Amino acid sequence: MRTIVLIAGLILLLIFAILNFNSLTALQPMNLGFIQYVTAPIGLIMLIVAVFAALLFYFWAGISSLRAQADTAKLLRDMEALRVNLDSQEGTRFAQLQSHLDTRLNALGSGETAADLRAIHARIDEVQRDLNLQLAQLDDYLKAKLGDTLPGETGSGKVQLDKKV
Repeated sequence: MRTIVLIAGLILLLIFAILNFNSLTALQPMNLGFIQYVTAPIGLIMLIVAVFAALLFYFWAGISSLRAQADTAKLLRDMEALRVNLDSQEGTRFAQLQSHLDTRLNALGSGETAADLRAIHARIDEVQRDLNLQLAQLDDYLKAKLGDTLPGETGSGKVQLDKKV
């Protein structure tokens, strides 16, 4: 699109130059500030400067576009490398999860977890017995303090709340 606009602009300038060639080449006094020419074709100089400026901006825009494309390509390469890295890390995590699940399933199949389960059940039963014993002792103690029972029913009258009785 830029090329088409540049070519169209240059063609219009060329048509303008052909149609006004006599006016563009007419000699006029010209002052550049530090140098003064008595006669110079100012129109032709202005036309050449306009063509040069158009070409300069065209190539500058092309270079900017190439830089943007290079930055985009670098960003895409970086993103692809990051994706590959993340995929490999996720693959490692899946492999670890698979090995853990395999180990647990093998343990279930070999009965190792059954022994662990029996130990947990035994511990739960022991804690339940201790809790029932402590609640019974607390109940006896409260009854004795509140006077619901006779003093001889509680034994020695001294109640311990720990499991060693």
